[in-house]
Amino acid sequence: MPPSYCAEQVRLHDRDRYLTALFAPDSRREALFALYAFNLEISRVRETISERLIGEMRLQWWRDVLEAAYAGSKPPAHPVAEALAAAISRHKLERALFERLIDARVRDLDDEPPADLQALLGYARDTSAPLVRLALGVLEVSDGGATAAADAVGIAYALTGLLRAVPFHASQKRLYLPRTLCEAASLDLDKLFALKPDPALPEVVQSIAATARTHLTQARKHAVPRAALAALLPAAVADAALDRLEGAGFNPFAPRVARGGVALPLTLAWRARRGRF
Repeated sequence: MPPSYCAEQVRLHDRDRYLTALFAPDSRREALFALYAFNLEISRVRETISERLIGEMRLQWWRDVLEAAYAGSKPPAHPVAEALAAAISRHKLERALFERLIDARVRDLDDEPPADLQALLGYARDTSAPLVRLALGVLEVSDGGATAAADAVGIAYALTGLLRAVPFHASQKRLYLPRTLCEAASLDLDKLFALKPDPALPEVVQSIAATARTHLTQARKHAVPRAALAALLPAAVADAALDRLEGAGFNPFAPRVARGGVALPLTLAWRARRGRF
């Protein structure tokens, strides 16, 4: 049987989450792929628009999709919208979590960087933690420890992803590094946006990486049921990416960082086999 549209989109554009979803029971994977494909749709809005109003309209379209799904109405003829509506209906997913994800993506339409580390943490929390919680919902895990771990994993994974994406964002003249950290390190933004090395960049990256590590440590203090693992395995992805960053001297432009982890499938399998994330 050929892969679904959502599965293929996630495989092509969000390999990390695609791999983690493979460790969910067969009966839950398509719903996870629907969640992750939805996340792809809203996270890429900023990259595909030239005017803020267009971005707002696209995000509103997804709000309307949610409105229809929770009203039990027929979803628009869109493969992700249809799959998402089915997942919501089957697993009774919490609407407020979807709303948080969309609200957070409105911030992407602004070009201002986070003012400080706390602002970055808030952005990371809102763009990622609700998605991990929704994945727990698909897996029908409501355990308090798993929910607490989901928030910490979501933040760590988002912070790590933003560090990996520094070259891409710089190429678009966008900055997700906190302004206060950049100023303290005397980071030359003109150099960064010109994709030129700046000796101050690793200092900023290392500080954010350390914060991501702290959240991973916090997540692993919680006892979680094995059924939650597929939702929490992005923690292992973040670990591997942070290891590569550290090995590259916290230079996100280093080729080894951009290549990703070729051993990631084995790492995930090893963790899942031992009930760890």
